[in-house]
Amino acid sequence: MPETVLNLRGLKCPLPALKTRKALTRIAAGDELVVECTDPLAGIDIPNLLRETGDALLDTRKQPDLIVFRIQKK
Repeated sequence: MPETVLNLRGLKCPLPALKTRKALTRIAAGDELVVECTDPLAGIDIPNLLRETGDALLDTRKQPDLIVFRIQKK
């Protein structure tokens, strides 16, 4: 299953969620999207987006200045 990395470092709310939504429309079911964000609000926005889209949040890694989401397209 292919993996796409989306570098959203430096973008502020709501851009990380909007760009993640757009990227999810471009990948096939079963593919994974890795989203790298520096905006702390993405920790709330991305999981809420995935509840709307039905895609799966496989993993979230939080570091002091970075949040990395691993998403599987349903």
